[in-house]
Formats: sequence, C-alpha cells, structure tokens
Amino acid sequence: MRKKITVIGSGNVGASCAIQLAQKELGDVVVVDIREGWAAGTTLDMYQYTPVAGVDAKVTGGSNYEATAGSDIVVLTAGFPRKPGMSRDDLVWANYDIVKGTLEQAARQSPNSILIVVTNPLDPMCHVAYEVSGFPKHRVLGMAGILDTARFRAFIADKLGVSVEDVQTLVLGGHGDAMVPLVRYTSVGGIPLTDLMDADTIQALVKRTAGGGGEIVKMMGTSAYYAPAAAAVQMVEAILKDKKRVLPCSALLEGEYGIQGLYMGVPVKLGAKGIEQIFELKLTDEESAALNKSAAGVKEVVDLMEPKLAEVRAARG
Repeated sequence: MRKKITVIGSGNVGASCAIQLAQKELGDVVVVDIREGWAAGTTLDMYQYTPVAGVDAKVTGGSNYEATAGSDIVVLTAGFPRKPGMSRDDLVWANYDIVKGTLEQAARQSPNSILIVVTNPLDPMCHVAYEVSGFPKHRVLGMAGILDTARFRAFIADKLGVSVEDVQTLVLGGHGDAMVPLVRYTSVGGIPLTDLMDADTIQALVKRTAGGGGEIVKMMGTSAYYAPAAAAVQMVEAILKDKKRVLPCSALLEGEYGIQGLYMGVPVKLGAKGIEQIFELKLTDEESAALNKSAAGVKEVVDLMEPKLAEVRAARG
C-alpha cells in the first residue's frame, strides 16, 4: 500500500513540495488549502503531468481535511510569506492562528502522522505544532537546517567554482539571521574550507547565508520556495524510506547543548520514527556563544506566545 503524504497549503512552497513528492514517487499526495478551487485545480494539473513524467503517484487537493485521514506525514507550508522589510519573527501573529487551526484538524485526522513544519517563523511555529498536536517530540520537527546548509553549500561552490555535491557543511541554531554556520565542520571534497579560503571571504559567505532568505525576498518581493520545498521533501524521503539520514532539522531540545525546552536546528538522525537521535557536537566557546544567542532570539518569540500556548495545553487537558 502506498504511503500518504498531506501538504497543508497550496502556495508556492506547498505546490513545489507536492510536485517534488510526486516526482520521487514517495506516496500519494493530498494538498489541502482554504482556497478549495485553487488546491483542487493545482493538483489536477499536477496529476495530469504524471503520465508525461512517467510518475505513478495520485495527487489530489481541496479544502476538506477528511481527505487527509490516515496520512503518514503532514507537511505544513500554509501561512503568510515574508515581504520586503519583514523579519521571520514579524510573521509570528500572522501565522499563529493558521498553524493552530490547520494542525488541529490535520492531527485529528492523522493521529499517528509525523509533522514537518515549514511555516515561518519556523522554530516558534514548531512549538505551536507540538502543543496543538499533542504528538511526542520525535514526531514534530521543522525544516530549517537543510535549507540553510544548502544555501551555504551553494555559495561556497559558486565562489570556488566546484560542484555543490563536493561541499559538506552544517548550520545550527534558529532559522533566521542568528543561525550558526559551522565553518569548522565545512569541507570541499574532504579539504577543510579554511585551506581554500581566507577568513574574510568565509565570513562574507557566512553572513550571506544568514541573510539568504532576505536576499530573495528583496529580489522577488516574497519568500523562496523551490529550495525550501526540496529540503522538506528530503526530510519526507528520509522518514518514509527509513534512511537514517543525518540532517540538520529543528528539534525540541531538552538539555542538549545546554538548551531547555526550545526548538532549535541541530543534527539529527531521521528515520521511520521521525527524529530517532539528536547528535550533540562539542562546540567551541565562540560557537556555543553564537548558538546561545540564536536560542535567545527563539525564546523571546516563544515567550511572547506562551499565554496562547498555555491555553492550548489547558484545552488539551
């Protein structure tokens, strides 16, 4: 029996995610959106594409959450995108109600699913998803580090004129301007990046990575979607195929890295159960300070939402 994947939101990210999931034949895809006709029409177009692409995957859409029942994975992309001049944190109240309302329905229909959050501000929205769903922490995670790492890899490869496949790196922390690219863990074909670039060039690329999303917003007037969708699909594939991939994702930390009760981007093992292990790296004092600064930014937003999250917990009993 095929796996079933729900994508909440049929905007740019959701649509890109749905078509990539179908192309990889990871399962049948259901796209749900408040815009009934848009979701239905977009997915009908996708389904008519599958014979041409030689893809065996059913793609359907609408606004009825009953169609999502029994999903193995739910990918949340619904929400307002960033606009020029907005930070991810500016989106918190705009997207809180959307995340809460959609996941209440999705979790009710698919109580054994794994939730992957893409909606910004990413790490705080993971908290909302965790509280609303009542799912265990290993089944609620966020797409962040894969995208941030991909951006860093792309910028490095472009600068050196090498294949992106040969660049390996890691980005920790919150998905925002305070993310922490780990230069010490960055190599090109096994060669340490510090042997190939001077410190000023590396720092310029680190800064560009941290502002990578904002750079695209300034150009297009809205958020990126191809790369975020691809990152979410990579997570879905790792879970459904039980690949045990080691990937940076937003996970709930309960003491790891000295951080308590916050969703943060860290390397995890992704398999059939969702997050199967959190890898705790030995950071330098400078890296630890940067990670703590990033955590403080996430905590500030989560604390702002705490009265509403407490209401959710009380209602859930």
